[in-house]
Amino acid sequence: MAVLGFALSAAAVLALLVLVHRYVWRRLVGDTTTAGSLPRRAGTVAAYVLPLLSVGALVSGRTGTPFWLQQVLAWPGYLWLAALLYLTLALLAGELVRPLLTRLLARRAGSAPEATTGAPPAPEAAETVPAEPVTAAHGSTVTTTAPAPLAATPAPAAPSRRLFVARAVGGAAAVAGLGTTGYGAYGVLRGPRVKRVAVPLARLPRSAHGFRIAVVSDIHLGPVLGHSHTRRIVDAVNRTQPDLIAVVGDLVDGSVEDLGPAAEPLAGLRSRHGAFFVTGNHEYYSGAAEWVDHVRELGLHPLENARVEIDGFDLAGVNDIAGESEGQGPDFARALGDRDRTRAAVLMAHQPVVIDEAVEHGVDLQLSGHTHGGQLWPGNYIAELSNPTVAGLERYGDTQLYVTRGAGAWGPPVRVGAPSDITVVELASRQA
Repeated sequence: MAVLGFALSAAAVLALLVLVHRYVWRRLVGDTTTAGSLPRRAGTVAAYVLPLLSVGALVSGRTGTPFWLQQVLAWPGYLWLAALLYLTLALLAGELVRPLLTRLLARRAGSAPEATTGAPPAPEAAETVPAEPVTAAHGSTVTTTAPAPLAATPAPAAPSRRLFVARAVGGAAAVAGLGTTGYGAYGVLRGPRVKRVAVPLARLPRSAHGFRIAVVSDIHLGPVLGHSHTRRIVDAVNRTQPDLIAVVGDLVDGSVEDLGPAAEPLAGLRSRHGAFFVTGNHEYYSGAAEWVDHVRELGLHPLENARVEIDGFDLAGVNDIAGESEGQGPDFARALGDRDRTRAAVLMAHQPVVIDEAVEHGVDLQLSGHTHGGQLWPGNYIAELSNPTVAGLERYGDTQLYVTRGAGAWGPPVRVGAPSDITVVELASRQA
């Protein structure tokens, strides 16, 4: 039954992709070019090749495809998915403009003087030239007829009003859609920005006032984001000079064999109390046990349903929910069950949805990621359906939840309306 449900879902998604590509091709190529022209042929080829690259990028990581081929497919395939989204949105907005523009042009054409309409005058009838007798050299008379004057050739007609409107709307949509995608890609590739958030904790002692935790999530090393991306993040974190670093999951999209070199700069993370790590759902798609061992070799401290005492508070971490399929899911009792409740507790948990269990176990502050802040607008509205908080700081009972938008991107290396970030959370004591 589960297999049937998956097959039906896959068929529905495939059908939707076909319809969207057909619509985009029609508006950008079919309506704006002439049959048999080079632009028409090029646009039609792209309409077949680009979706195939996108499907290849999506499935190659799960099918054992060589990593070099994943990299070849990922850039054009994933970027096209983002471009397709914003081209479609721009074209749909253009549907509202299209009839208004058509009506405006028709009104202007109707009010223009007849002499300026551009219609060529009707050719006059050719004049009949009478035959003239010509006397030949031997004395006989030959009648000749002068050639009739050529009729005037009409001027080539200008593009029709419909074609003009199609090209104007399609061109504007292409500029808007591709421009949005390009700007969103630039935002990811330049690296995350640093945010600073002050969080007061009732049980935090005065001695820990001002303690700074650099929160990093959703780095998503893979066939697109690699060694240079990690180096940018490590440099940005170290510049904040934090007291502690919390890496809250979704570090990778791939195996240690393929992505180990991309993760090497993490060994350069520096803070007074070290760097800690918890798994995200993507670690369980990529070999979580191997990655936990590897980050430990790089100098990070994995918290697998565990807790450590830091000056002034307890730092706990739980495995991601996705680990339940391997018997390695979150265990709050193990991480928090026997602790001293008079001490403040900060919990690292990848997904915000575990906030209810954090509240039950008396956690003061939960640090999470997972949502990407929606990553691609209007994805934030979809993320709100399955997450209590999509980004930022909110309170649930006596527990506060902070969700970072993440330092990387999954799938398309593009962010729109949800810029990537590294957040420095500064703990504040109410006794200070």
